[in-house]
Amino acid sequence: MRDKVFYPSAILSRYVKYYWTCTHDTDTLELMYPSGCLEFCIDISNCDTIRHRGNQSIIVPRLEVLGHWNIPMKASVQKGNICLITRFHPYAGALFFPNQASDFTNESIDLHDILNKESREFYQRLMEQPLLEQKVKVLEAFLIDKLLSTRKNHEKIALVEGMCHSIRRNGESFDIERLAAESGFSERYIQKLFLNYVGISPKSFFSVQRFNKSLKLVRSANISLTNIAYECGYYDQAHFIREFRSYTGITPSQLSAHII
Repeated sequence: MRDKVFYPSAILSRYVKYYWTCTHDTDTLELMYPSGCLEFCIDISNCDTIRHRGNQSIIVPRLEVLGHWNIPMKASVQKGNICLITRFHPYAGALFFPNQASDFTNESIDLHDILNKESREFYQRLMEQPLLEQKVKVLEAFLIDKLLSTRKNHEKIALVEGMCHSIRRNGESFDIERLAAESGFSERYIQKLFLNYVGISPKSFFSVQRFNKSLKLVRSANISLTNIAYECGYYDQAHFIREFRSYTGITPSQLSAHII
């Protein structure tokens, strides 16, 4: 798999982390990992991808809004598949779609079902462009238009943004009472904000951030599982393995063996 990364223009940089392309040179069965972000995935190659979730399998739509997920998922990707992906910041994805973010959680949603004719016209314009850089410009123009026309409350977005940063700063433990005290809002209101704008609860967001930290350590360092568990704030190694398996369907040791 080959990747190429593009960064957003200034007007979108607060909301979009980056764009990137995944190009598959062989037929692949990919294990998917929770990213902690909503993503917008565009198939620019007309090669089918099949998403596997438990006993369910679906053909991924050409224009896919992929929400947060907290269950194991895999994807069967055909050789030659090229996907152009937008990864939003955790608090920002809901700005670009009429639904609240929780509507996308653990779901693969066809953009045609959300925007209908507008999405078809956008996809046609994008696919008419011969160069990848031109396709990214069409994507940027589409997202800027969505941002400028949104009716979502930007003050609430800023509030959730601050809370996401606070959770990351205190990455080894989660305390909803501390978050409420810092923000001046009730725990119940914070839960509602996260479901509307992030798509998952603040505790789940914390767990996904902690999982991604542990994933980097499993992938890149020769560290014992006990030390990874300690460094990432898990109660113990068993807690770490249990949560890792809940997101991926495999243990950290199985992933390490696969990497090797």
